[in-house]
Amino acid sequence: MTEKLEAGLARVENQSLTYSEYLGLDAILGAQHPLADPPHHDEMLFIIQHQIAELWFKLSLHELRAAIDMLRNDQLEPCSKIVARIKVVQQQLFSQWAVLETLTPIEYAQMRHVLGTASGFQSLQYRQFEFAMGNKNKSILEIHGEDSAAGQILGEWLNRPSLYDEFLRHLQRKGHAVPADIVNRDWAEPYESHPGVVKVLKGIYENPQKYWDAYDVCEKLVDLEENFQLWRFRHMKTVERIIGYKKGTGGSSGVSFLRKALDIRFFPELLEVRTEIDA
Repeated sequence: MTEKLEAGLARVENQSLTYSEYLGLDAILGAQHPLADPPHHDEMLFIIQHQIAELWFKLSLHELRAAIDMLRNDQLEPCSKIVARIKVVQQQLFSQWAVLETLTPIEYAQMRHVLGTASGFQSLQYRQFEFAMGNKNKSILEIHGEDSAAGQILGEWLNRPSLYDEFLRHLQRKGHAVPADIVNRDWAEPYESHPGVVKVLKGIYENPQKYWDAYDVCEKLVDLEENFQLWRFRHMKTVERIIGYKKGTGGSSGVSFLRKALDIRFFPELLEVRTEIDA
């Protein structure tokens, strides 16, 4: 028996704004342009996988901007909620590697040539995300061209405080003894661990009832870092599984390059303080 449609359902052709129009589906679903000739079945998977990752990065950057603004305005509770959302987005990014892992080495080898020098290493949004999280690296601007539109966008992120910088500035405004050289530094330089910050965080962790908002943000930042490292690890293992130890299409050393990134820390004192906390 065919189910009868409800009488109140809107007909698409009679609407001033449709689902497809609101979401821009014509542009999104028409944005896949495989290049392999003859066509290769798995190229569509490869394209969509990376397009979806870029959409998640776009949302992550949207949320990071909001979280940073909230920290500037000493609004820790809404910041904590936003950071929790980014954590869930990261889980989506992590899980989707499983889809790409269904691509076997021979399948990828048959279509890899169409990428030319295109590489995820060149992702502008990924680099913005890393800069926002605190992994500052001026040389990355050279990849995009310092005077290009992309280079200028990265330059703005490079020269502004990261999420962690803003959190430490918030703590200093609230009376915590964050060292002056930490809250008044060159934002374009990579952040380096400071024993004075470890001491401040130790006080927060040992008095969670007194500093609950800051304590909660600390733990959510640890979640972000851990999720990012898990994503990096899964990325490395996926590349290893599909291309072994070949060089990356963008000129990187491939797996060995990705393995080095596993040692990069965004919020070093948040891990170091755990050694100092009294039982």
